[in-house]
Amino acid sequence: MAMYLSIIFIILLVLSISNADNRPPSPGYWPSSKIRSMNFWDGYRNLWGPSHQRIEQNALTLWLDRTSGSGFKSVKAFRSGYFGTSIKLQPGYTAGVITSFYVSFLDIEFLGTTFGKPYTLQTNVYVRGSGDGKIIGREMKFHLWFDPTQAFHHYAIVWNPREIIFLVDDVPIRRYPKKSDATFPLRPMWVYGSIWDASSWATEDGKYKADYRYQPFVASYNNFKAGGCSAYSPAWCHPLSASPFKSGGLTRQQYHAMRWVQTTHMVYNYCKDHKRNHNLTPECRR
Repeated sequence: MAMYLSIIFIILLVLSISNADNRPPSPGYWPSSKIRSMNFWDGYRNLWGPSHQRIEQNALTLWLDRTSGSGFKSVKAFRSGYFGTSIKLQPGYTAGVITSFYVSFLDIEFLGTTFGKPYTLQTNVYVRGSGDGKIIGREMKFHLWFDPTQAFHHYAIVWNPREIIFLVDDVPIRRYPKKSDATFPLRPMWVYGSIWDASSWATEDGKYKADYRYQPFVASYNNFKAGGCSAYSPAWCHPLSASPFKSGGLTRQQYHAMRWVQTTHMVYNYCKDHKRNHNLTPECRR
C-alpha cells in the first residue's frame, strides 16, 4: 500500500511540474490593474456589420457568417496609452477567420485554425521600412501556453513615445523599442476590434479557407480598458508605461517572463526570416 501511494505521489508530482513548466514566470507587475475597466459604449461604437454584433451585460459578441463579419472602433483617437480587452475564441474549425484587437497599425490577431491545431496569435507593427517609404509588417507569431477557447484571457498593447509592448494576461510577449522616427508610429491612432474572413492568407498562408459549414464563427470580448493620452490631451499628459518605471522599459522580472515566452512559444520572428529584405527593417540588426 505504501509503495502504491508513493507511486501515485510521484506521478502527481511529475504532472504538477510539467504543468508549471508550461506557465510563464511571474512578471511581477500587472499593468492592467492600473487601468479601470470601461463600459463598451463609453469607449467604442460599431464600425461595420451591426447585425453581427451583440452587447449583453457589457460583454460584446461578434460573429462572422457568409453574409458579413463585424467590427468596432474607439470613440476617440490616442497618441499613447494602454489598450486591452479580454477575448474568448471559438473552438473547432476556424481556418481563414481572423479575430483581432488592434491600435491602427499595431495588431493583435488570432489566426484561425483547423481541427486539433492551436490558434496562432500574431502581433504586428505596421510602419514604414527604411528607405523605400512603404508600409511593411513586422510580424511575430506565438502558440500560447493555454487554450484561448476555454476561457477569457486579457490581451493588451502599450504604446508610448519610446516603445510598443504586447501583453497577454500581463505577461510581456514582445517589446518593439523606438529606434528611429522612420520606423516608429508617431501619429494619433484609433482602437479597433473585428472578426473577418482572411482566407487568402490567414491559415498556413491560405492553404485552408473559411468553411461556412461551421458558421457562425463567434468571438467574445469583455473587460475593455483604454487609458492614456488622447489626441486632444494637453501637452503635459504623461504617457503610460508597462512597468513600474515611468520612463518606460521593463523590469528584469518582466524581461525574464518575456524571454520565456519567446523561447518556448514563439513560432515566427520576422527578424529571423532570411527571405525578407532586412535593409527595410534596420531594427533587426544587432
